[in-house]
Amino acid sequence: MNSEEFENLKVSKVIDGRGTSSPGPLLAARRSMAKVPEGEVLEVISSDEQSSENIELWARKAGHEYLGTIEYPGYSGIFVRSGN
Repeated sequence: MNSEEFENLKVSKVIDGRGTSSPGPLLAARRSMAKVPEGEVLEVISSDEQSSENIELWARKAGHEYLGTIEYPGYSGIFVRSGN
């Protein structure tokens, strides 16, 4: 996805995991995804550098769609579409 597509993406739930280290943001994403309806999007905000890769791997194994990551100064926005 390009930056314009991310800007227009409707996010159903946002988790702010800034300040927590791995695997905190991943565990929060796993817990929260159960509450995200199929086809809707979860955004995980994280300052941990490993979170994007960890969440991408988990999403694919769990049947969700990793949409991508946007890098901001000091943190990342990680987007996953629910495949429940």
